[in-house]
Amino acid sequence: MGFAKQNLDFNKNEDEMKLKISKLNKKLQIIQKGGGDAKIKKHHDKGKLTARERIDYLLDKGCDYLEIGSFAGYDMYKEHGGCPAGGVVVVIGYVSKKLCVVVANDATVKAGAWFPITGKKNLRAQEIAMENKLPIIYLVDSAGVYLPMQDEIFPDKEHFGRIFSNNAKISAMGIPQISAIMGSCVAGGAYLPIMSDESLIVEHTGSIFLAGSYLVKAAIGEVVDNETLGGATTHCEISGVTDYKCKDDKECLSTIRDMMGRIGDNNTAGFNREESKEPGEKSSNLYGAFPVQRTDNYDVKNVIKLLVDESKFTEYKSDYGKTIVCAYARIDGWSVGIVANQRQVVKTKKGEMQFGGVIYSDSADKAARFIMNCNQKKIPLVFLQDVSGFMVGSRSEHGGIIKDGAKMVNAMSNSVVPKFTIVMGNSYGAGNYAMCGKAYDPRLIVGWPTAEIAVMGGTQAAKVLLQIEMASLKAKGEEISKEKEEELYNNIKQKYDDQTSPYYAAARLWVDEIIEPLETRKWISIGIAAANQNPDIKPYNVGVIQT
Repeated sequence: MGFAKQNLDFNKNEDEMKLKISKLNKKLQIIQKGGGDAKIKKHHDKGKLTARERIDYLLDKGCDYLEIGSFAGYDMYKEHGGCPAGGVVVVIGYVSKKLCVVVANDATVKAGAWFPITGKKNLRAQEIAMENKLPIIYLVDSAGVYLPMQDEIFPDKEHFGRIFSNNAKISAMGIPQISAIMGSCVAGGAYLPIMSDESLIVEHTGSIFLAGSYLVKAAIGEVVDNETLGGATTHCEISGVTDYKCKDDKECLSTIRDMMGRIGDNNTAGFNREESKEPGEKSSNLYGAFPVQRTDNYDVKNVIKLLVDESKFTEYKSDYGKTIVCAYARIDGWSVGIVANQRQVVKTKKGEMQFGGVIYSDSADKAARFIMNCNQKKIPLVFLQDVSGFMVGSRSEHGGIIKDGAKMVNAMSNSVVPKFTIVMGNSYGAGNYAMCGKAYDPRLIVGWPTAEIAVMGGTQAAKVLLQIEMASLKAKGEEISKEKEEELYNNIKQKYDDQTSPYYAAARLWVDEIIEPLETRKWISIGIAAANQNPDIKPYNVGVIQT
């Protein structure tokens, strides 16, 4: 009977996960159309490739790559017609066998204009390049700041201007930057390609100037066309602003490939890697091993087996602090330290029952020590999140849960080896922090379609918010019927659940991408390969830590 139920649960999980992946792929297909078929055709009629076509032409064929922020701007800016993928496509991939970051404006989306999320996504791309010392290639085709929202993109510290500041810092760090002007490049945006090491411009379609012909006429009365003002001939033969003139998009991209092929190799960080081996169990079993229902228990060790080479791992302190599993393993040959939330109910040697997905004092203590060990051994860390938070109540408080939780957060925050976070399921409250959420600088952070990111679960949050709302209405003298109470609860819960969705998180770049679970190994592997390009690892110092 137990075996039959196990098979039934597995099949149910598998079916539900496949439905979520199908939903994910359908959303991606729409996003990848950018501004839609009509805008793409208009682009082609000008003799231009789209942003995604440019990237496809540029990247080495047959090599894996990662797209960052596909869902940026998802379901946002509806009153402005939307902004698919934030109007810019960002990938980490290989160009002439060199791992690099590529940033391509999508001119089919509002002529490549910058929305607030566009700026955030560009800054994320630069952050990845700076952290990993990866060359960065800009394929520029943008009308500049989206004026109706200029106050949300122009003046603040992490707005548009930060990008040029980063241009200068990236250059000072010795990281190659190459820019191609493949369409419009106006106003402050004109500084981006010119602050790169080398710049290319495409004849007839590329243009760069601080002010276009209309603004020039309005400002100083001069009548001049855009090509004369800032076209390829002007900047390659008269001003000397750009370095290479190319007849079309393909010639421009081929020239970039040639440039990338000439870049010398740097020292690496020296992270340990052996020959890659597939998991010993069928990888697609991952669909059935992980429950879509967020309240269901499961053994996270079965998930780990489906992610690591040969399904082999060495568990650290296996009989202590059991609500967190810490293990040494290999993923695509790379040596990693895994910190994963255990979702089974476990029993301690003292006879205490501990809830799955909850961080207790002993598990926090164990995880802190394991994280420190990985830093000592120069082993990258992988966090597998399915966490409800820290244990509460008098027993936990008296046992020093805050002290032990702080120890774990401290050890993780100050970690100098690269960290990678996979939000598989719940990512609630302080559990998100302790398990290396976005605020703790993971090199990459992705979510599965089953991810939920919030202060607490929808049911608990809705009950708290309902109490507040009802108290407010009663204070105004309103009578609350049972039906009215139920309606209020459902409305509150629906709104809260919408905000916990992985798509809500990905739209705001709280995670870099939503991925199907079978891509997890690829993301971790390319992530470590990127991190390995930066040999500068600081000494590990946790500061003041309570024991």
